[in-house]
Amino acid sequence: MSNVEQESSLPLGLDVGTSRIVVARNMDKGRPPQYESQLNAFITMPYSKLAESLLEREGVFHEVFGGELVVTGNDAQRFAEVFHVETRRPMLRGLLNPQEPHSLPVMRSIISRLVGKATVAGRKVFFSIPAPCPDGDQAIAYHEASIHQILKQLGFDAQPIHEGLAVVFGEMSGSNYTGIGISCGSGLCNVCLAVLSVPVINFAIPKAGDFIDAQAALVTGELATRMRVLKELNFVVNGLSGDRVQNALSVYYDDVIQTLANTLRSTISSTQRLPKLDQSVPIVLSGGTAIPKGFLERFTAALQPEDFPIKISEIRVAADPLNSTARGALMAALC
Repeated sequence: MSNVEQESSLPLGLDVGTSRIVVARNMDKGRPPQYESQLNAFITMPYSKLAESLLEREGVFHEVFGGELVVTGNDAQRFAEVFHVETRRPMLRGLLNPQEPHSLPVMRSIISRLVGKATVAGRKVFFSIPAPCPDGDQAIAYHEASIHQILKQLGFDAQPIHEGLAVVFGEMSGSNYTGIGISCGSGLCNVCLAVLSVPVINFAIPKAGDFIDAQAALVTGELATRMRVLKELNFVVNGLSGDRVQNALSVYYDDVIQTLANTLRSTISSTQRLPKLDQSVPIVLSGGTAIPKGFLERFTAALQPEDFPIKISEIRVAADPLNSTARGALMAALC
């Protein structure tokens, strides 16, 4: 088998996130995975042949749905800023957005662009799915089945993996895949306590990056898209300052962190038949919401690890937070 044929048959990891979709490929054994991502967003424009030809000439990622041009992925952000409009999201709170008629076609378009068609029948791909929130979510089954169907139509043997467990696979080989993986994304914060790669506790909270953006936009009069851009540029979680946008982001960041820490503590404390852990375990934070400076310190203070129901060896942010889930999905697919 040639190198090209071997590469085209290797498994893939796919992080199907509310904000971004990321594919991880293991191109060369012994080397780190390679990642490719697209913003999980779109905007629509009235259809005209001239507009379509201009988009094609500029190489803009788009498709025609009905009487509309749908600009998708990374290009959607650029066009949203030009026209000062909000991007639209195919997903909401970690699941397909029921309010968006374009959600499934847009997701199919982005996933197809990232993974392509399987040139070898039954090529394996593990894709991330969210855990249920404490109040439950019946739409997870539909979301999972929809992504599975897209990948099946592309020729893949697709298997789901919970997002928190993917973080464990991606970050905890040194602790025999035992620990707490947390993915702080846009729609949800997903949490998984695993012992020897087996998930024991698996849940999500609906406060995450989108919650911060929406609430901060509400109290400042800015667009949520603008909040996200400012947050990703230079935001530091360090309390209140003289800047109203920074203050708003800080308030809602603290809300997310406190809710995450409290829910983690209460869930583990109330779990019956918790496995007996002889050694302390790590907590690894990943996802775009965990990136700003100060997040780790705030979370550690809120969690109070010295008084936590199980012994914690360390709390750290993943070295590559944006790709951690895709990496873990790939690791699971390679097992």
